[in-house]
Amino acid sequence: MRNPPPLDVDALIDDPATRIIVCCGSGGVGKTTTAAALGLRAAERGRSVVVLTVDPAKRLAQSMGLTELDNTPRRVKGTRGSGELHAMMLDMKRTFDEIIEAHADPERAQQILTNPFYQSLSSSFSGTQEYMAMEKLGQLRHSGEWDLIIVDTPPSRSALDFLDAPERLGRFLDGRLIRILTAPAKAGGRSAFKLLNAGFGMVAGALTKVLGASVLKDIQTFVSALDAVFGGFRQRAEQTYQLLQASGTAFLVVAIPERDAIREASYFVERLAEERMPLVGLVVNRVHRSQITTLSAARSAAAAEELEARGEHPLTAAVLRLHSDRMQLAARERREQEHFTSTHPSVPVTEVSAMAEDVHDLDGLRTIGEQLGTGRPERTEASA
Repeated sequence: MRNPPPLDVDALIDDPATRIIVCCGSGGVGKTTTAAALGLRAAERGRSVVVLTVDPAKRLAQSMGLTELDNTPRRVKGTRGSGELHAMMLDMKRTFDEIIEAHADPERAQQILTNPFYQSLSSSFSGTQEYMAMEKLGQLRHSGEWDLIIVDTPPSRSALDFLDAPERLGRFLDGRLIRILTAPAKAGGRSAFKLLNAGFGMVAGALTKVLGASVLKDIQTFVSALDAVFGGFRQRAEQTYQLLQASGTAFLVVAIPERDAIREASYFVERLAEERMPLVGLVVNRVHRSQITTLSAARSAAAAEELEARGEHPLTAAVLRLHSDRMQLAARERREQEHFTSTHPSVPVTEVSAMAEDVHDLDGLRTIGEQLGTGRPERTEASA
């Protein structure tokens, strides 16, 4: 089978036209580490970089030598070269609060921020994290402080939920319940309540039975206070969505050579194509290979079996068994990758070898960055 085209990561991060890189993929495939390694390599090649992680794991902070990550970009010390590297972790509630504070007068902002319904919405409403990730990305891009922004998305398929955030928010704001709750405030005065009394009274009565009077009042107060901010939410979300489709944005799908992860990678590639998002390639992490390519798994296993049968050289037999297992694992991983490349033959691919231990510092990130930058490693030709 024809090998896929190699992914030239260094050309991507060196190109001044590349302003945003989005790393997406299923959970547990190394997106956070990939994003951090890309950020470090780009910074040490002269770019001014900020890495935004939406993943709540603390690995990014630890690997960059930071004691913590929060909603404010923090400078990473110990980088080499002329560039700069900053890192941050999305705080969706704080980002929501900042939007309210920026787009509402102080009195209205205080009404919203202290509202119990808002406090619940900003912390746990479905899609809030993804929407706030888009908001934060838009803020970082608009600030102009960094010439490259790298986004580490949430695990699993929710990593692409931010593509749906503008539409989901629009449906919420345009929903029948919201229109009913905002209607009295928009119409204004007693006449509005008289006009809407019949329809609103029936709905309010039903909602009171389900939610309780205090909860319904909190929702009405929140909606009335937030009404003036709604248009800005949608406009900024749509602008960020267009930014993701722009030529300066690059999506990298990250996977490991296992069946479920490769299947998820295919889903991401197809979904990005549907949304006309600029996909640049696939990064396959934790790839196993052997330095000895002339001895196949079958020959190694046969030699080990013969030594064991004669009761000779047990250590050599154990090494041969280990090599056989390693070659079989590498062959399985190649077959899994071939499932992807056979379906998506034009998608560029690069590989990162499995590390002996977890990455926990800048040197480890540099090692991964070097593998990403040098392109797809040569494949072994020995078969299982």
